[in-house]
Amino acid sequence: MKREYDFSKGKRGAVIAQTGKTRITIYLDDDVLEEFRERADSTGRGYQTMINEALRGHLGKAQQTIDANTLRRIIREELRKTG
Repeated sequence: MKREYDFSKGKRGAVIAQTGKTRITIYLDDDVLEEFRERADSTGRGYQTMINEALRGHLGKAQQTIDANTLRRIIREELRKTG
C-alpha cells in the first residue's frame, strides 16, 4: 500500500454510469411514500420501481397486454374503416 495517493484527477459518482436512468431528488407526501413502501414490501418489489411504473402508467406509456377479445375488437374496428 502506498503512503500517499493522488486524488487530484478523481471524479465523484458511480464507477460505471447507469444509462437510461437519472438520479433525482423528489419530495413526496409521507402518506403516498408509505403506501408505495407497504405495497412494495407485500409484493417483494422495490418501491422506486413501483413509483416509476405508476408514473409511466399516468403518462400513457405503460405496456399493456392485449387479450383475445381486445384484439378482435381492434381488428373489427379497422376492417370497418377499410369497408
